[in-house]
This record gives sequence, structure tokens and C-alpha cells, in this order.
Amino acid sequence: MMRYIPLLLSVILALLGCILVVTASLHWMWLTIPFLLLTGVGFYDLFFSSNNVLRNYPLLGYLRFASEELRPELHQYFVESDTDGAPFNRNSRQIVYERAEDEHEEKSFGTELDVYEAAYEWLTHSINPRQASETQFRVRIGGEACRHPYEMSLLNVSSMSFGSLSANSILALNGGARLGGFAHATGEGGISPYHLKPGGDLVWEIGTAYFGCRDENGNFDPEQFQNKAAEPAVKCITIKLSQGAKAGLGGVMPAAKMSEEIAETRGVPAHEKCISPPGHSEFDSPRGLLNFIQRLRDLSDAKPVGFKLCVGRRSEFLGICKAMLQTGILPDYIIVDGGEGGTGAAPLEYQDHVGAPLAEGLHFVHQSLIACGLRKQIKLGCSGKVDSAFEMIRRLIHGADYCNAARAMMFSLGCIQAQICETNRCPTGITTQDQTRTRGLLPEVKQYRVRYFQHSTVMEFNQIIASLGLSSPDQLSPELLMRRVNATTVKSYAEIFYQAKENELQTSPTDSFWKQDWAKASSEHF
Repeated sequence: MMRYIPLLLSVILALLGCILVVTASLHWMWLTIPFLLLTGVGFYDLFFSSNNVLRNYPLLGYLRFASEELRPELHQYFVESDTDGAPFNRNSRQIVYERAEDEHEEKSFGTELDVYEAAYEWLTHSINPRQASETQFRVRIGGEACRHPYEMSLLNVSSMSFGSLSANSILALNGGARLGGFAHATGEGGISPYHLKPGGDLVWEIGTAYFGCRDENGNFDPEQFQNKAAEPAVKCITIKLSQGAKAGLGGVMPAAKMSEEIAETRGVPAHEKCISPPGHSEFDSPRGLLNFIQRLRDLSDAKPVGFKLCVGRRSEFLGICKAMLQTGILPDYIIVDGGEGGTGAAPLEYQDHVGAPLAEGLHFVHQSLIACGLRKQIKLGCSGKVDSAFEMIRRLIHGADYCNAARAMMFSLGCIQAQICETNRCPTGITTQDQTRTRGLLPEVKQYRVRYFQHSTVMEFNQIIASLGLSSPDQLSPELLMRRVNATTVKSYAEIFYQAKENELQTSPTDSFWKQDWAKASSEHF
């Protein structure tokens, strides 16, 4: 009977209030009405609700729902330690916050990590360190077929669309990119006025729905593409094959979020649900992909064109490599996204279990290009939980030439990892179209936080590689990154991961690492 006490108390207080209204004064009505409403809700829960908890615990059951709402914040602030939060722990978030504020980031009293735990990683410094470079290193994007190469920073803003992010977020990110001289990827939602207004360099991402360059039937529109690719701010063009958060799955924009502005940017009807298909309609084979790359290159006056993917079946990527060798058409760059997920909302099963993690995916793409004799002609970018200088170095050792960051850039805007991005109720105004919330984000202020975070992180990157005794990022090698495999075994990444020989797949593709996947790989179909 204890579970009915709140309802019984509500009934008693409502009856008492009614008696006081009748016998004493109508002023008691203001106290009586709330208890009458609670009584009505309680009886509805008891007899008519379809929820098990509310039928058995009328009124009291709402405490459970309130606790569920408060749990993430209470857990983040009062329960989890500095090192065990996910997807990003408190230490990772704090270093971004401090760098974004251009404040000190040193800590004292030693690491909080268990350095004897399996999977702990560290870099091997040199007894003869060098002086750190005071300027950012750059990576030239653009092969022989490119007429407008781009000098890419080592850390850039990864793909996040207008619609997924608010207008003020886009303004702040692009403003930071302009101030810091790094690139800002548009995401597959197209180029909005907010991407162009601040004047930062853009990497235009084109997804399966061809937002911003599609006809009324959803097919690729070459004329629209040509006009927008001619925009001086557009420095590179990326074809998105898949992304880590939802590899092999298209996106959905609810009708409630499809405002007039977002619809105009994407080239779709306003106030209607918009679904992105899982695959491209312009091609369905490795050769088709490369022909599409060549088509975009021709339409864009030979600006750098590449593609982005989360690695799935290894044979399919090797099929793309075979097509490159057969056609001679090469992308200027490839971006590898990690299966760890990112800013895109997706079913939990996709976030947790679909797509190769960045370390394995990036390593495989890097080694595949080496084994095909193509690595020197193609640059590799990566995205997936890059939030510090150490993470940048790890990814370059795995095979990347440069890094992109999404969630870390959101932290620099003030994201608190509430993890309700898909609800349109983002408390910091970053991932919502609710103007009562986006007003809290001031682009003219936050753009400096984005710039400070990127600059401080890259400068720390320069300092660390100098401590390793290196003068440039291209000297990084797998021997420099150590990993504790178990309590008594330590290995370098050169020992853990397969290291391909230059052009080995064209000369002797029989090594057990390649044999099965290379045999399955086809340039004619995925």
C-alpha cells in the first residue's frame, strides 16, 4: 500500500481544500486546484495509463522519469572520475576548455592513468630533443591533375552540417577557421550563407543526397555543382561514402527541424522530413566512383577532390585501389572516419558495432596505398576523437597526413557533452535550431575560442615531436609509439601492426595479410 500514499495524500488535501473553500474562503481555491489536478492525474495513472510503473505507482512513478532526466548530469558532475567518462572523459574535455580560453593547461602531481594497465600507450622521447617550430606545418593537397592545390593545416574542423548545428555555431566555427588559417568542412548539408559570411576556407562535402547540388528528384545537378564549386572559399571537395557514426546508413532530418533556411541550403522542401539514401545514385562500383571524382574535378576547374569513408569490408577498398591502378584516376586525398562515431545521431547498434575503429581503418588504408604504390600521390586525412596533440601524433603514426576534429571543436564552442544533440534541446545552443537557445552562443566571441584551441593544440603537437627529436611530422614512424599489450609485454606499433612494402600488391600479392581480400577485390563492383 505504500506505493499509493502520494495519491491518498493528494486526495485528502484536495478534499480538505474543498471543505475550506466552502466553509472559510474562496482564497483557498489557489491551493486546492493543484491537489485536484494531482488527484486527477493519479486516478488516470491508476486506471487508464498504459505505463506499467504509473499504473502500479500512481504519481510516485514520475520520480523515476525525473531521475532519468537528471541522471546524465548528476553522473557526469558527481559520480564519474576525471578519467572514466565517455565518449570523452573530464580530463579530455578540460584540456579543450582551457585551450579554448587561452589559459594554462599544466597539471601537477603526476598522471591519473594506470601506466601498467593493458592498452596504455606512450611516445618514446629523445635524449637530444629539438627546438619546437613556432609555425604550423602544412600538407599540400592536390596531385598532378589538380590546378588549385591547397595548403591544409594539421588540425581542421571536421564535417558538421548546418541543420545539425545552429547558424551561430557555423558562424563561430568558420570565423575561427578564418582567424587561424585552417579548413572548415561543411558536412553533407550543403554550403549555407553562414559558411560563407565569415570568410574561412571550406571543404565542401557531398553526400548521398547531393544537398546543394541536386535536382528536384534528388539526382546530382552538374550545373548547380559547377556554380557553387567556383566559390573562392571552396578549397576542396569531398565525396562522402560513409561516416563513422552511421556507416552504411543514410541520415534523417525531422520535419520539425527543416526550416526555410535549412531547406534552401539543402535544396529540399521546407517543413518536410528529409531522408538521405544509404548509397550514391551516381555510381555503384569503384570505377564509377573514380569517374565521378574525375567529373567533379572537371566541373570545379580541377580543385582538389577526394572521398571520405569509414572502413568496412577490406576487399571493397582494395577494389578502389585496383580501379585506381587500372584507370589512372586518383583522388587528391582520402579521409578515413573512425567507427567510434561522431556528431551524427545514429542508432546505438551502429555507433557501437558497425565500422572499423579509426586506428585499424586508417592503418589499413595507409598500408593498402603503400602496397599498391599509390601512397605518395594521395594524401590521407582522418577524423575520430582527435582532441589533443597526442591524439594527432597517434593518428599520424597510424598513417594520416592531417587530422579533422568535430566534437573537440564543439567543446571549444562550449559543448558540455549533454548527449541530447538529436532532440533540438541542446543546452548550449550548438546543435539546435531553437532560437531561444542559440541566442546564448555568441559567434563573435566563440570564434576566438575555436581559433585558440586549434592553435594551442597544434603548437603542443610541434613541442611533442621536437621532444621526440624530430624536425617535421613526416618523420613520425610506428616505432615511436609504444603500447602495453598485457602486464608483462610492451610492443611498438611497428611490431603490432602489419607494415607493407612499397608496391608489394603489384609484384607479389600472396602475403597472408592481403591474399584473401585482394582476390575478392574488384574494380567493377563493390
